[in-house]
Amino acid sequence: MLANVVLVIVGVVSAVLVGLVSRRVLGGPVGWPRSIIVGLLVFVCGSPFALWVGEQTGTVSNTDHTFESSSLIGIVVIVVSVAWIFALGVAVLAGLEVLLPTRPLVNPIDVVRGALAQRRRTQRYLQILEIASRHGAGFVFSGRSRRSSELSTAQQRANAVIATINASGVTFVKIGQVLSTRRDLVPEPYLSALASLQSSATTLPWPAIRAAVEAELGRPIAELFLHVDEEPLAAASVAQVHTATLLDGTSVVIKVQRPTARHQVEADVDIILRLARRAEEQTSQGRELRAESVARGFTTTLLDELDYTIEYNNTEMIRSTLMRIAEHHGTPGVTITVPTVYPEASSGRMITMDLVDGVPLSRASDRLALMTPELRHTLAVGLMNTVLEQILVYGVFHADLHPGNVILRENDTLGLIDFGAIGIIERSQRERLATLLLAASNEDDIAATDALLLIVDVPPDADIDSFRHDIGIVLTIVRHRAGGGGSIFTLMLDVIRQHHIALPATLASAFRSFATLEGCLRVLVPDFDMMGSALDRVPTLLLRMLSVKRIAATAQAQASNTAAYARTLPRRLNSLVSQLESGTLGVKVRHFSAPDDRLFVNAIVGEIVGTFVSVAAIVVSIVLVVVGSGPLLAPNLHLFDLLGAVIGLFGFLGVMRVVRNALVRRVGGR
Repeated sequence: MLANVVLVIVGVVSAVLVGLVSRRVLGGPVGWPRSIIVGLLVFVCGSPFALWVGEQTGTVSNTDHTFESSSLIGIVVIVVSVAWIFALGVAVLAGLEVLLPTRPLVNPIDVVRGALAQRRRTQRYLQILEIASRHGAGFVFSGRSRRSSELSTAQQRANAVIATINASGVTFVKIGQVLSTRRDLVPEPYLSALASLQSSATTLPWPAIRAAVEAELGRPIAELFLHVDEEPLAAASVAQVHTATLLDGTSVVIKVQRPTARHQVEADVDIILRLARRAEEQTSQGRELRAESVARGFTTTLLDELDYTIEYNNTEMIRSTLMRIAEHHGTPGVTITVPTVYPEASSGRMITMDLVDGVPLSRASDRLALMTPELRHTLAVGLMNTVLEQILVYGVFHADLHPGNVILRENDTLGLIDFGAIGIIERSQRERLATLLLAASNEDDIAATDALLLIVDVPPDADIDSFRHDIGIVLTIVRHRAGGGGSIFTLMLDVIRQHHIALPATLASAFRSFATLEGCLRVLVPDFDMMGSALDRVPTLLLRMLSVKRIAATAQAQASNTAAYARTLPRRLNSLVSQLESGTLGVKVRHFSAPDDRLFVNAIVGEIVGTFVSVAAIVVSIVLVVVGSGPLLAPNLHLFDLLGAVIGLFGFLGVMRVVRNALVRRVGGR
C-alpha cells in the first residue's frame, strides 16, 4: 500500500517537473493539464525504456535488474534513457502547442456572460434577417431575394432597404440617417431613400418619464420646475420632449432619453461593427470603403448623441462662434441664435433648454409667403454667410443643418436647434478647403484638384488625370448651367465616390453642411443661387483667414522655432568638430538605436546561433553513434555511443525549441 502511495507521489512530482522543465526548454507557456498528462506518460514509459536500454547495452542484468558492470555507467545510461523519453514528451508538447495553443483560463462568469451576449446577438441577427426577407431586402445579405421579381429597379431595391431599416429599430434608423448625408459613400437612389427615414415611436406614459427625470436630477421635479406639461411635444425612438416652466417663469423644453434606448443602441452597435469587420475582411467593396472604420465613425457619432452633456458642450461651441462673428462685423438685418441650456436641470440622459418660439423652415411656408422678398433674401444671405464663416474661419459648425433644425422665429430672426452632432475642422484643413473653393470660384480645375488631393486619402492606384478631368467638368457645369444647376459639393462628392477616394469624416461633414445649407436657402428663396453667392464670398473669408495679424502671428511662431534651433547649432557644430579632431566621431544607425530594436536583433542573432549549434550537435551525435568506437564501457556500449546519445539529446531539445517558436509565430501571424 505504502509503495503504491509513494509511486503515485513520485508520478505526480515527475509530471509537475516535466511541465516546469518543458516551459523552460520551449521558452513559452505550456498548458498544465497537457503537461501533467505528458509527464505521467513520461513517468510510465521512462522506467521500462531505461531498463530495456540497460539490458541491450549490458549495463543492467536481464533477470534481477542489477548493474552488471560499473554502477556509475549504469546510472548514466538510465538517466540518459529517461531523458530521451522526456525529450520525446517535449516534442509532443511542442506539437500540441502548435495545433492547440495554450490559452489563459477564462473566468466562468465571463464565459456565461459571453454565452448570453452571443445568444442575444444571434437572436438579433435572425430578427434582422427575417425583417429583411419580409420586406424583400434579402439581396443585401445573399445577393438575391425571395421577392426579386418585384425588385427590378434600383428604386424598388432602395425602397425595400428603407422598409427594412424602419422596421429594425432606432439604431438602424439613426445609422441610415447619417448615411443619407454621406454622398461620397452612398449612390442614388439609395441616398434619397435614406433621407426619408424618420425616427418615431409611441409616447411613454408620464409616470415613466417623471421617474426618469427625477432619477437623472436626483431630486423631485418640483424643486426645479414650476410646471411640466404631461403631454409630450414630440416623441422619437430615442427621446421624448416635454414643454415646461422653470421656477423663475422661463419657458423651456425637456428632452428625456428613453430608459431602454442606450441598451438597445449599444447591442445593435456591437452587431453593426461585427458585420462591418466581416464585410471588410471578406469583400472587395468593404475593403475599398474601409467598412469597419466608416462603421466605427458612424456608431461613435450615434453613441455621442446619446450623451446629452456632449450636446450641451456642442451648443456652447456654436454659441461661441456666433458671438465671435457678431463681434467682428455682425450680419446686418439678421440675428441667428441658439437656445440657452440649463446645466443644473440637465444630465447625461436629459437636457433642458430654452423653448425656441417659431416654426422650422420645413413647416414655415405660410409665414414665408407673408414676408417681403427683400426680407427673405436678407435671411438667406445672413444664414449663408454665417455658416460659411463658421466652417472656413472658425472650424466649428452645425453638422445636421437641414430645414427642420432652422427655426423661423416670431420676430423674423433665425434660430438653430439640435446640436447632437457638430463638425470640427482644424486650421490647416480649413485653409485647404478655402483654397478649393477659391479655385472653384475661378473655375481652376488644376488648383481645385491639387487642393482636394491635399484633403482626401488617395489610393495608390488612383487615376489622378481622370480625377482632375471629372472635377473640371463639375466646375464648368456649375459655373455655366442656369441657376447653378445643383450643389457643387454634391457633384464633387459624386466624383470622389466614383473614384473610390476616401474623404475624411470632418471634411465629409463640411461638404454635407454646404449641401444641406443650400436646401435651407432654397426654402427661404426658391431661386437662391448659393453657388454664385458663396463662391463670391470665399475670397473675402480667405483674406480673413490670412489676415495680416494671423500671418504675423504664424511667422512669429515659426521664427521662434527657427531661433530655438539656431541657438543649438554652435554647440552641435563645436561637438562635431571636437569629435572629428579626436577621431571619436561615430554614426548611429537609427533603426538599432532604441533598446527594443537592439533586443530584437539580439534575439534574432541568438536564435540563429542556437539553431546552428543544435543542428551541429545532432550531426556530431549521429557521427559518434555511427562510428561506435572508443573505450568499451559495457559489453555492448562504447564511450562514443554514450557521448552521441547525450549530445544528441541537447541538440534535439534545441531544435524542438526553434521549431516550436517558428511555428507559433507563423500561426499567430495569420
